[in-house]
Amino acid sequence: MFEVRVEADFAAAHFLQDFHGKCERLHGHNYQVFAHARGTDLDEGGMLLDFGILKKELRSICKELDHSHLNENEFFENNPSAERIALYIFQKLESALQEYSPKTAALLYAVDVFETATSRARYTKDSFFL
Repeated sequence: MFEVRVEADFAAAHFLQDFHGKCERLHGHNYQVFAHARGTDLDEGGMLLDFGILKKELRSICKELDHSHLNENEFFENNPSAERIALYIFQKLESALQEYSPKTAALLYAVDVFETATSRARYTKDSFFL
């Protein structure tokens, strides 16, 4: 199995409406985002997926979120947790990669969203739920 990873970042404000603690107050983060693609087959050039394609699309999505108030995005239901941000970016990135080909989109495996260097949420399409 091969895996490639690219990263991007954005800064945004948010608060968690249904959280009881300091995060229910408006605050911001400098988010670090990693997108992972994986698969078993390499193309004729010996690559799983062109880094440039994955970086371009991830950066485009992060640019949309940059310097925004995440609670104003309906997707997050007024609770833009790192988990919901990871899901949002995954879905947007998968859709953008679909424009290249369904095979390219199928390579997307996971999106990590770091609120801090020590706090990360991940969304992966291989997740299972208990």
